[in-house]
Amino acid sequence: MNLFQGLFALLGRILLAGIFLMSALGNKIPKFNEVAGYMASAGVPQPKLALVGAIVFLLLGSLSLILGYYARFGSVLLIIFLILATAYFHAFWKLTGSEAELQMLQFMKNSSILGGLVFVLGMGSGPWSLDRIQWRKK
Repeated sequence: MNLFQGLFALLGRILLAGIFLMSALGNKIPKFNEVAGYMASAGVPQPKLALVGAIVFLLLGSLSLILGYYARFGSVLLIIFLILATAYFHAFWKLTGSEAELQMLQFMKNSSILGGLVFVLGMGSGPWSLDRIQWRKK
């Protein structure tokens, strides 16, 4: 594999996973009760339990992706999180005016991130990954 392929695959995984890792560490964990309250107001059932699940998915998925260790599984965790979060919090079709426009942008941002995760799911983690090292040993 070419040096640039390995470097760019690693950089891409870090950039793709960074938003999820920082969401867990910078918002959801330190502001647990506030986030659970917001989730409850959005109609999320069992918001505290759902938030614990979201944090687990965010941490495991993002670390898996960054390290390239079971990156496809990590992508699935993040895909599940992203689909649920987008459906609950960015349902622009239920809104009107500037709020609908704002939520449509958030929906499209999440759709773009979803595309990157689906790419990793289909193509794997790339040459500079623990998955590749493990595969070579077999």
